[in-house]
Amino acid sequence: MADTYERARHAARLVQAQYAKEAHQTSMKAGAAQAFLPTSAQKNPKSPMADYQRGQADAYKSASLKIEQEYVIPNEMHSPMEMQSVTAHWEAPDRLTLYDKTQGTLGTRRDFAREWSLPEENVQVIATFVGGAFGNALHSWPHESAAVMGAKVVGRPLKLMLTREQMFTMVGYRPYTWQKIGMSATADGKITAISHDSIGQTSTYEEFTESTLAQTRMMYQSPNLTTRYRIAALDVSTPIWMRGPGEATGAFALESAMDEMAYLLKLDPLEFRLRNYTDQDPEKNRPWSTKFLKECYQLGADRIGWQNRKLEPGAVREGDWLLGYGMGVGTFGAHRGSAHVSAQLLPNGHVVLQCATTDIGPGTGTAMTQIAADTLGIDPGRITFELGNSGFPQSGSQGGSSTVNTVGQAVQDACLALKDKLRELAGASQPAFASAKKEDVQLADGYLTLASAGASRAQYADLLKQPGAAFVNVESKPTGTDGQTYSMYSFSVHFAQVAVHVLTGEVRVRKLVSCADAGTIINQKTAANQMKGGAVGGIGMALMEDAVIDHRYGRYVTKDFADYHVPVHADAPAVEVAFVNQPDYHVNALGTKGIGEIATIGVAPAIANAVFNATGKRVRELPITPDKLV
Repeated sequence: MADTYERARHAARLVQAQYAKEAHQTSMKAGAAQAFLPTSAQKNPKSPMADYQRGQADAYKSASLKIEQEYVIPNEMHSPMEMQSVTAHWEAPDRLTLYDKTQGTLGTRRDFAREWSLPEENVQVIATFVGGAFGNALHSWPHESAAVMGAKVVGRPLKLMLTREQMFTMVGYRPYTWQKIGMSATADGKITAISHDSIGQTSTYEEFTESTLAQTRMMYQSPNLTTRYRIAALDVSTPIWMRGPGEATGAFALESAMDEMAYLLKLDPLEFRLRNYTDQDPEKNRPWSTKFLKECYQLGADRIGWQNRKLEPGAVREGDWLLGYGMGVGTFGAHRGSAHVSAQLLPNGHVVLQCATTDIGPGTGTAMTQIAADTLGIDPGRITFELGNSGFPQSGSQGGSSTVNTVGQAVQDACLALKDKLRELAGASQPAFASAKKEDVQLADGYLTLASAGASRAQYADLLKQPGAAFVNVESKPTGTDGQTYSMYSFSVHFAQVAVHVLTGEVRVRKLVSCADAGTIINQKTAANQMKGGAVGGIGMALMEDAVIDHRYGRYVTKDFADYHVPVHADAPAVEVAFVNQPDYHVNALGTKGIGEIATIGVAPAIANAVFNATGKRVRELPITPDKLV
């Protein structure tokens, strides 16, 4: 601790550490032999991590037309632009304020209240805007605790910001995962069996699990299906969810296997998927709330020029470049939780909304403002949406593609409640308002008016003088039985065209088309940006990202952007995005479904499949680097 950054760095270099050597294991290839069923699955056979079976187990083994292959995802780092930072301020011996990089202000508040035995209301967490996170700010990390302890010792606010090198070792990562898929089908392209095994990495002091096998259980029609998930405890830090958590990992194996099976059958990969399309959820035996994946297939195939794809690899060449096409499908649950939002009308006609949710970059504030403007019928410039403060009405963390579904619906509900309260206030002096429907209430030019009675109006300033002025705090949560009656998912498909240099093995993604069935699209620009960003992340996953550990010492050797490669502008084409834009009113009244995860899920296998179509070389261990192609 020091009063300047330079002094703090100098002091850190003077620290002499002593270590006691112990045997360690950081290699998944060695540690997989001790993989075990997660404790959650041992305790609860219905856990998503438990073994799953429908029909006959491993039925593919007795089939004549089958594949059996192994796939590997290495450790990958989130690497957001903004590094982790926290400022801790003990405003009183029992009152703590944290200005923190977090995806959930209430979760962080709960963690530190528990750590310091404080009432939760004595801890305030502020994270107004977050410069990217992709999952690594869903956890409270040791550096945050260090800052809080340091601030307590010095009796002053203390700021701690990780270096870029520390970001590679202290705040989680996508876990190394080994997978094996066995698949069989009839000669006419109907899948008869799928088996999907996975071993994911965790630490020795925590069990980290993710939904690697979820997509396999419900994406394609198969009468016989088996999934088995295990984890291996290594001497590493704990992984954490990374964009498209679990599903992006599992989709690489599943969608690669679908391509391999299609090639064995001499079928077009898109046609093979259509022949095994599911009209209802085969895992839960429920109808889909909505599913427009076929429409996504058509949109993407038309835009990429899928008709130009050749069945045999290496059939298209431009000079020293081999061209290929590939596709990959993604899905993620359309989750909706509960959230509180407050709304207040000010005398000047502006409306202020508050919610504890955060904005890690997808444009949450913009989307919520737009929902409020549409609901209230006023200009977005007259709306302020305040967020990122644990003192605001409560909400869950921003993650799992659930913010618009959850907070967006709460914003709409709060605005409708505000209109209704204004109607009641105006109804005290004007009977026309008392009997009107809240949908008929309009706000404009400092007055409350009725669409059905143009002469009736009430001035804001007069309404706000009354007791119980125009303020509401609304809780919005799922109601009814839709969640138990329907299977609710977002869907995506990604089409890639790649060029592979025959001499160097360099892979260039020439074109990428991402199409999504994500319900009602609130804002086309922010939604398209989500899809484009996720696609670029998928390019990194496919072609370059690999956090390498020197297993002799148990240390990462890729700890900066010189060694850990991520896509730059030259690596990413202009991503073309298309939305079906069909509402799903089973999820919420807005009809929205999530986008953030499906933007990445399926991109890596689309590129891997395109590389195979170009070269005839199947790379099953990511990333697809030139040495694997020459």
